[in-house]
Amino acid sequence: MAEECRRVGTKVHVADPGEAASIGRSHKKRAKTDRVDARHLRGLLEDHTVPESWVSPPQALEARALVRLYSDLVQERSRWLQRIHATLFHHGALPQRKLLLGDRVVLHASPALSPAGREAIEAALVVIDALDGQVARVRGQLVAFAAHQPGCVELQREYGVGRLYAVIIWAELGDTARFSSSDDAVRHTGLDITVHSSDGKRTAGRLTRQGPPLLRWALYEAARHASRTGSPDHEYYQRAAARVGAQRATLSVARKLTRRCHHRLRALGDQAIADLPDVQAA
Repeated sequence: MAEECRRVGTKVHVADPGEAASIGRSHKKRAKTDRVDARHLRGLLEDHTVPESWVSPPQALEARALVRLYSDLVQERSRWLQRIHATLFHHGALPQRKLLLGDRVVLHASPALSPAGREAIEAALVVIDALDGQVARVRGQLVAFAAHQPGCVELQREYGVGRLYAVIIWAELGDTARFSSSDDAVRHTGLDITVHSSDGKRTAGRLTRQGPPLLRWALYEAARHASRTGSPDHEYYQRAAARVGAQRATLSVARKLTRRCHHRLRALGDQAIADLPDVQAA
């Protein structure tokens, strides 16, 4: 709805219904949709006290759509690789841990495969080749965009954050000025740790996983580079890994990385989400 209103030249304000309802009226965050509520919203707008939510600019929405398309293509490619694994296993053929790094003829030349099994693997390889082309095309567009957008360039100053991870983090994290602190940014990612819930349905000590999954993946993959000796977080990672294990240490580094990304983007101000002319891959 916000996009459609902006297309016709209307200035859009998006507010949290509960927060808007509680300002100057009652402590109950209960949204209403009658004329009284509409009059109240108009008064908040005139007084410039609307509890506004961030509306992504068009280029950020486009980048986010491309990022999620890239993720979908990669996941679809993985599914077809798993189909090849399943076909080889079902027919009792020798397993191939690195399917596409050797001679592909080996995959469907096993005497253990039936004609239908060979046909299934050949079809899967054709689909994988097509997906590889689309993955490379979309990745090229994202990498080219990350090379010029100021927020993405700033994120690449963090160790382990390359161009692809930078544009994913930039697109999914959004305008960090809307977060009151770096802790809020961590909560947005879903990398924060749950606490005990009184209703007994949520145990403490686990990831909330309530943020964008692709953002968590990019931060975690970037944090994995902390295990390298050249990383500025290497010493912290080693201490944490000795205490709680490698995976939980990587998650801890990912939270630190989220906080630093938040501060970097916030320091840029409006430049962090500045629009650029369309950049196509070379």
